[in-house]
Amino acid sequence: MKTTKLPSAPPMEANDVAIVTGGTVLWLVAFVALLPFHSWLSAHGHGDWPWICLAGFGLGLIGVWYCRARRDAIARSREAAARTEGQSAPPARPE
Repeated sequence: MKTTKLPSAPPMEANDVAIVTGGTVLWLVAFVALLPFHSWLSAHGHGDWPWICLAGFGLGLIGVWYCRARRDAIARSREAAARTEGQSAPPARPE
């Protein structure tokens, strides 16, 4: 049986910075929400939960920094490609 190979779909565009920022804020909210219950959580063997949330927040900050740098690098690359494309094309002749 022969199968046909379909072309790959183009990558989806998403606002990565907003998505990662939202997740980072949620980690911070979870940390603040669990902090008043730290003694109860510790008594029941879950004292590390607030610190896990704080670590998630810290890693999220790194993720926001990375996504912003990536977004800016992509924009610079597109601008450079557009400038290069514009320079290499011969000027249009007026008729």
